[in-house]
Amino acid sequence: MDYKPATRPHICLSSNCGCGMTRRDFLRLSALTGAGLAVPMLRAGDAMAQAAKGDDVPVKIGYLPITDATPLLVAHARKLFEAEGLRTEAPRLFRSWAQIVEAFVSGQVNVIHLLSPTTLWVRYGTKFPAKVVAWNHMNGSALTVAHDIDTVTDLGGKTVAIPFWYSIHNILLQKLLVANGLTAVTRPRGSTIAANEVNLIVLPPAEMVSALAGKGIAGFIVADPFNAAAEINNVGKVLRFSGDVWKDHACCVTFLAERDIAERPHWAQRVTNAIVKAQLWTRSNQLDAAKLLAASGDNRYTPHSVEVLAKVLSATDYKAYEDSGVARNKGWHQRRIDFQPYPFPSYTEELVRSLLATKVEGDASFLAKLDPAFVARDLVDDRFVRTAIDAVGGPQAFGLPANLLRQETIVV
Repeated sequence: MDYKPATRPHICLSSNCGCGMTRRDFLRLSALTGAGLAVPMLRAGDAMAQAAKGDDVPVKIGYLPITDATPLLVAHARKLFEAEGLRTEAPRLFRSWAQIVEAFVSGQVNVIHLLSPTTLWVRYGTKFPAKVVAWNHMNGSALTVAHDIDTVTDLGGKTVAIPFWYSIHNILLQKLLVANGLTAVTRPRGSTIAANEVNLIVLPPAEMVSALAGKGIAGFIVADPFNAAAEINNVGKVLRFSGDVWKDHACCVTFLAERDIAERPHWAQRVTNAIVKAQLWTRSNQLDAAKLLAASGDNRYTPHSVEVLAKVLSATDYKAYEDSGVARNKGWHQRRIDFQPYPFPSYTEELVRSLLATKVEGDASFLAKLDPAFVARDLVDDRFVRTAIDAVGGPQAFGLPANLLRQETIVV
């Protein structure tokens, strides 16, 4: 049976769905964090925070069941937070980006991973005071297409799914389209799509593989392990890795409320320490990390199999992608997904510039007011991650330059 998008925006009810943010989610969250209700929600969060002063406040993780959450879940499973003297609660799995942001704003959770462009929307669009304290991972996403699609140009006249408008996936896809003479559009179902247009729709990641199998879409760009699942099930093939377009880009970042940073800086430091140690461990223990996150693991953090997760976390098959031409930049020596915590200012600046040139739905007028250099200073607080990196051997422990500076490399 052919896949057909719902006539109304989808709200996922599956407990194991790693959803994106739908239009209804976006509008609902915009209302919740808009001028009318922002103050009550902030007060509710402040009240919860004030009930547990100091460093004794438990770590309350919110996550989606995708590989983006790996450092948070590894830190929890390996009791790295406890090793820092912190208490933890069981991580809370959420079904959509809207739900995780809402829970974060209201104080129900206090440590989350979030799409890096979405942090701009949260801080400057909805004006909720929160900061990026570390990167959660690098790369880890891909453009996956039907077997009869061999080039980006072949996507002309077809529909491609993205997880959310404010995502690195949307940014990189549109860079690829422009470079190949294609225009991103949003057409109602049943509308004609011109040969030089690509229709973009937002789909929850957990629906993308089935949508591709049912030929409702020609491809999708999203975080793993959904690309790996499409490959293993022979539903589609990877056309381009996101990290092969923007070298070692951030996808999700670790986000903390400013109230927690200001009121309990030692707590924020210890949280960051645990996440940095989790990333360092994962880099050298990829298969163990896959087993830890899998449905068969003790904690059942995700619904995914070890096979699917290992294909993402293990670097063993990346050379095959280079040999076949899928990964074009062989000199980059990348892993399919990698982990390093430092939030490079150059990335944040380029993120702002790239988002300004990207088509998004909804009111994005706040973006025009953003200065890239200001955002790099204002959105990110790198004090804690610098200390945490030094504690595990310095930048060289992650293969980073000693001065923690880099230039962004984008090759479409």
